[in-house]
Amino acid sequence: MHEAVMAALGTVNDPELHRDLVSLGMIERAEVDASGVAHVKVNLTTPACPLKDKIEGDVREAVQRVPGVQGVVVTFGAMVRAAAQPALPGVKHVVLVGSGKGGVGKSSVAVNIAASLARDGARVGLLDADVYGPSVAHMMGQGAAKVTANAERKMQPLDAHGLKFLSMANLSPAGQALVWRGPMLHSAIQQFIKDAAWGDLDYLIVDLPPGTGDVQLSLTQTVQVTGAVIVTTPQDVALIDAARAIDMFRKASVPVLGVVENMSYFVAPDTGLTYDLFGRGGSRKLGEQFPLLGEVPIDVDLRADADHGTPGVLAHPDSAASRALVQVARTLAGQISVRSLASLPDQLTVV
Repeated sequence: MHEAVMAALGTVNDPELHRDLVSLGMIERAEVDASGVAHVKVNLTTPACPLKDKIEGDVREAVQRVPGVQGVVVTFGAMVRAAAQPALPGVKHVVLVGSGKGGVGKSSVAVNIAASLARDGARVGLLDADVYGPSVAHMMGQGAAKVTANAERKMQPLDAHGLKFLSMANLSPAGQALVWRGPMLHSAIQQFIKDAAWGDLDYLIVDLPPGTGDVQLSLTQTVQVTGAVIVTTPQDVALIDAARAIDMFRKASVPVLGVVENMSYFVAPDTGLTYDLFGRGGSRKLGEQFPLLGEVPIDVDLRADADHGTPGVLAHPDSAASRALVQVARTLAGQISVRSLASLPDQLTVV
């Protein structure tokens, strides 16, 4: 029966990776008990798998066809595959969140992507690399906290909302302007990346400053980056700058994993009417070359949650903006899994 069940599972493809679950090494257990019930455990390539329900349905349908099987119980685990060249010891993927200009909600998107991945069960770190305008600490409700050193004299990231994070706001006095030139910025980024006790992480999300300056160059030269996410708003003036950010990553050999259209539309809470305040769908022009990870509406609660120090995906998970951001995070995780597949052999050992 085990061989028959495994043969059936060999016909089920991961819908994003387009290979069967057996050859991908995603089947941890497949056995049939005395009553004829098949117990299958699938190890997903990310806890934030966007197509988990489809995989479960396909597994049930395939195994149910095996003669003698009276029922199917499907359970899930998850193991994020590291990149071919892991970013840092213990860190499987570094993902940059950037924009060509300020004011597009890049930091809010980065915070909510990180919080969503952590809520789904991934081990997540969040680095606020916007050293001139650090806002992550406030959005995480830890604006007054201070970073300390551990026994190995490494910076100890702060903990909040199920993830680890570092921000310059927690290292310098509140309200103090940083007047730093390129070499000082490069040194700070080196310390944030290599002199911090990040531990074991599936994803380290990095909130970049807007534009295409020293911090972006320092990061791409310091660490192996899995890819970048571009945040923009729908209007042409934002898309022009987003295209410049994409070109910068191309020149730095950093893959663009997708585009997020933020402030895509507004639904009036009193009438339910939808208004395209900045136009809508402009980022689909970029999406012709890169995946459109999602369109996030303007949401008053999302803004208020950021001011109050709780990511919107946690504070108001059922809002339209939060649902869109959760889908962005899960689609992003799927894109990372697809890229990780390139380094896998054709057949993996099934445990």
